[in-house]
Amino acid sequence: MSTDIKRKSAIVTGGSRGIGREIVISLLREGIEVWYLSRSEGLPADELCKMAEAPSGLAHWVNCDMADAGSVEEALSTVLAQTSRVDILVNNAGITRDGLIMRMKDEAWEDVLRVNLTGAFLTCRKISRVMASQRTGTIVNISSVVGIMGNGGQTNYAASKAGLIGFSKSLARELAGRSVRVNVIAPGFIETDMTDVLPENAKDSLKTQIPLGRIGDATEVAQAVAFLCSDKASYITGQVLAVDGGMAM
Repeated sequence: MSTDIKRKSAIVTGGSRGIGREIVISLLREGIEVWYLSRSEGLPADELCKMAEAPSGLAHWVNCDMADAGSVEEALSTVLAQTSRVDILVNNAGITRDGLIMRMKDEAWEDVLRVNLTGAFLTCRKISRVMASQRTGTIVNISSVVGIMGNGGQTNYAASKAGLIGFSKSLARELAGRSVRVNVIAPGFIETDMTDVLPENAKDSLKTQIPLGRIGDATEVAQAVAFLCSDKASYITGQVLAVDGGMAM
């Protein structure tokens, strides 16, 4: 177990499955107490602790709908009622509503921006106050290579993820004087429930766009998050780390 982030506390949004669940497990492995926010629990919290070989009781699920500002406020208040500090905030929650812009409905645009960008704004606004008061903390926002490169049929998603990068860089400048670091992870194509449903020929086509020639694993994103949350990254802020097999270079 690493000692540099031992006994810290973390909030992870969208932590019940996919990349989010691996982030929760990765932080638990470092001895961090984790509150993960999502609409459904996914695996029970104690099961996540077993998978991480961490003590039972270090993981806590909090019901939260990131599309609902009231739900976000209630969830964060629930966490803050249980812990005196928050050392880590990871904004991972995200949705897609893909479609060509000529046929994209207002709701598809608004839903994606509300969850992917406004949701991060809401959590950062509340938790940055806590971290600024502590004069320590780290925030990692999960963007996407689509926010760097763009992708046809995903103007709403790309806008939300590109917006998250600009948001994070500005927030990093605001909070640096309080020793709070803010960074971004931009995953590429990662094996998740969404990619599992793709036919093999579609996966093979995706691989041709990736210099390393393979789709990434969620644990590889989680390990990058754990690094940015650790003291090993103590002089890193305002940066975008692409975990993408070279797609965006």
